[in-house]
Amino acid sequence: MAVKPFKLAVAGLSAVGLAALAACGQAPSENGGDDNADASFKACMVTDSGGVDDKSFNESSWAGMEAAAEENDDIEVQVKESSSETDYDPNLQASVDDGCNFVVGVGGLMTENVNTIATANPDIPFATVDGFSEVANVYSIQFDTAQSAFLAGYVAASQTKTGKVATWGGVNIPPVTIFMDGFAEGIAKHNEDKGTNVELLGWDEEAQDGTFINTFEDAAAGKSTSDTFITQGADILFPVAGPAGIGALTAASENDAVSAIWVDTDGFESTEYGAELITSAEKGLATAVKDSVLAAYDAANGGDAISGSYVGTLANDGVSIAPFHDFDSAVSDETKAELDALTQQIIDGSLVVESPSSPKAQ
Repeated sequence: MAVKPFKLAVAGLSAVGLAALAACGQAPSENGGDDNADASFKACMVTDSGGVDDKSFNESSWAGMEAAAEENDDIEVQVKESSSETDYDPNLQASVDDGCNFVVGVGGLMTENVNTIATANPDIPFATVDGFSEVANVYSIQFDTAQSAFLAGYVAASQTKTGKVATWGGVNIPPVTIFMDGFAEGIAKHNEDKGTNVELLGWDEEAQDGTFINTFEDAAAGKSTSDTFITQGADILFPVAGPAGIGALTAASENDAVSAIWVDTDGFESTEYGAELITSAEKGLATAVKDSVLAAYDAANGGDAISGSYVGTLANDGVSIAPFHDFDSAVSDETKAELDALTQQIIDGSLVVESPSSPKAQ
């Protein structure tokens, strides 16, 4: 069985990561923002469901907003939190009505809503996170997380003791399935190179079909799904479900033989379950959002208009795998060297990791 190196109390190591995250700014209330009250430029963010403190993509995006305001005190940032998809349109419209000079919509599910509001307000620049838009005043922020998930899958295959690992998603949309595709390909690469026969439960890459709980909020459903996979023999879990993924970490915390891999952020720092996490398949949301806000500010002050798209990759440090933290001694030097080599091969193009959901720069 894949016994964890050791388990620490939640109030130990993970508190350090949470404190570091909190240093970027406390989770705001509705319409909350920073202290740059006299700023001339207002950048506003609308979260996906799950709220700004989701331990995942909303929280990282808000950290990027705050980082922009910290760097430039002429920028004020505000956030409106969505509890469901029905909040997207009113929150986006309210951001326009509030006089926001730049509006960031977080989550691929919101892209069409952003397109609609942006089309009606062509003089205001917008950004969509985890979605692609062809609307002229919408900047697309995307991540080729198949690359980071590939490395995570390779790690999972190297660490499993049962020969079974599992993944499941929140909703069947490209920003979710791209992680699952990369994870599957990383496992397949380990099987090919090392002669293993690790089985992936929860996702069939060829069929593009697998297990989804159809929500990003229901951690209880995430735990139930994870418990099912554990009973089927999986000893490493890879939830791709935002805050609902906490259910997988809870399930892992109740079983010494089960560990997990997080997505979007370094879960060791952003969640209370660092002791369960081998690593995380990260995407640089905070940096990308921060850079978009600063670019929008420059455009409003005579610079070039913000347009087109950004795609985060291993080559530009837009995606990565997190440190192994508590599991560092459990991951062999041989595996670490192989991961370094695979990373370089993906960067130089000699190894191609592809998903039907992989974004293309436009």
